[in-house]
Amino acid sequence: MSDADALLDAARAVRRNAYAPYSNFAVGAAVRAEDGTIVPGCNVENASYGLGICAERNALTTAVAMGLRRFTAIAIAGPDGIATAPCGACRQFIAEFDPAMPVTYTGPGGPVQTTLAHLLPESFGPHALGK
Repeated sequence: MSDADALLDAARAVRRNAYAPYSNFAVGAAVRAEDGTIVPGCNVENASYGLGICAERNALTTAVAMGLRRFTAIAIAGPDGIATAPCGACRQFIAEFDPAMPVTYTGPGGPVQTTLAHLLPESFGPHALGK
């Protein structure tokens, strides 16, 4: 099993914990830290829709709360047969940590492997500020 497959399996597993009573669109994500730690996250919706959090941001904020700052890959799993690439907000959020991060997500024909640089070219972030 490849590293991308293992990460996607972790995203699929945590997807079962999603709280999505409004959209019924459960999503799981898993981020791999530089030290190999895999941190999962799922979407959590709210009656005030804008207050919900996507799975990718949930995984990354949990990892940061654990003291992790450097990540090597992220995987996102949504409902079977539906492309679940990160939304625009999540793309920008991921770019904060690595604008070229490898991204794997579920799609109608199976897993899709790409990079954040492909999904969000010329992103803004610390790298753009010389940090």
